[in-house]
Amino acid sequence: MKINRLLEIVLILLNKETTTAKELADRFGVSTRTIYRDIDVLSTAGIPVYMNKGSGGGICLLENYALNRALITEHERDNILLALRTLQATKYPEVEAILGKIGALFKNTTPSNWVRIELSPLGSGPNAENKIVDIKKAILECKVIDFDYIDANGIRSHRNIEPMQLLFKNQAWYLNGYCRTRYDTRAFRISSIKNLVTTDEVFIRRPLEDVKEEEPAAVSKKYITLKLRFQPEDLYRVYDDYEEESIIRNADGTYDVTVTLPEDEWVYGYIMSFGCYVEVLEPQYIREIVQERMKKALELYQK
Repeated sequence: MKINRLLEIVLILLNKETTTAKELADRFGVSTRTIYRDIDVLSTAGIPVYMNKGSGGGICLLENYALNRALITEHERDNILLALRTLQATKYPEVEAILGKIGALFKNTTPSNWVRIELSPLGSGPNAENKIVDIKKAILECKVIDFDYIDANGIRSHRNIEPMQLLFKNQAWYLNGYCRTRYDTRAFRISSIKNLVTTDEVFIRRPLEDVKEEEPAAVSKKYITLKLRFQPEDLYRVYDDYEEESIIRNADGTYDVTVTLPEDEWVYGYIMSFGCYVEVLEPQYIREIVQERMKKALELYQK
């Protein structure tokens, strides 16, 4: 359509200082005469486009045209680019084209690739990101999905879901949707979703409210206060996990941290994840539990 061609010509001119009638004609599959008529239409409409004849000439816009139209601040622009890059990470349709158009609206701006977002967890295969892409597409198209789900107790069940929302929280991706198997709106940890299939069945979107975690019911937990001593080799993780105010530097270069955590299997694994770079100072019984677990781990490698 002519109006689409006119809009794209303006965007091209915003992105390029100068182009030629032949370049535009080749791009749109029309004659140069048609391009000249389009330029006349744009000029009549108040778009400051003009043509220079001869060597080095061409079609261009007045230099300050983009600036006159730049009603969005740099901070707002960066927020827009961040949002678009986030959508691009989930392969949202036509985001690349949108980013190109956004770039056309700002002159003398920073590159749009200042932020990069990847969805796949460390060490995961390509299917981790593909699941998010497939779920996103099913949400946009209101398509029912089927999958097997493995809960925190290792129990597998088959689910038929009306997907409604992707959610990132607590360093993990979740799917919020209406579970036809449980007749309720549930939240599913995407890493626990297996054998995902998008069906051809279309559903009518329900209100998204009162989402329940699709996990075993939480039990009352006992909390303990730990005093940990870290070696300098793992200092980057110490500052990742704890506030600077809670970290005490010792004269020998080690670091002490006092922290309150739930006492369960997770806390033992967490402590052991620091390997030889952490020592439990208090309480003594936790120190002994970690010692015993490390001995058992060492036995596996001594067999």
